[in-house]
Amino acid sequence: MFVCLCMGITSHDVSECVANGARTSKQIAEACGAGGDCGRCRRTLRAIIAAHCEAGDAAPKAVSHSSRVTGRACR
Repeated sequence: MFVCLCMGITSHDVSECVANGARTSKQIAEACGAGGDCGRCRRTLRAIIAAHCEAGDAAPKAVSHSSRVTGRACR
């Protein structure tokens, strides 16, 4: 499913960013572009982050994109 229509980013792309350590919508925007244009998808980005944190996927990993995301533990 597309999450960010402006940049053509899917929920799978966002989930991958979160799995690689993104813990804020700003970090996701830096890693893949979602939420970096109009910002209408940021609520959905935060929901995806929360879902990963609830699932216990709080261990950050290195990001393979050129923009390095510094992961923080989920709250």
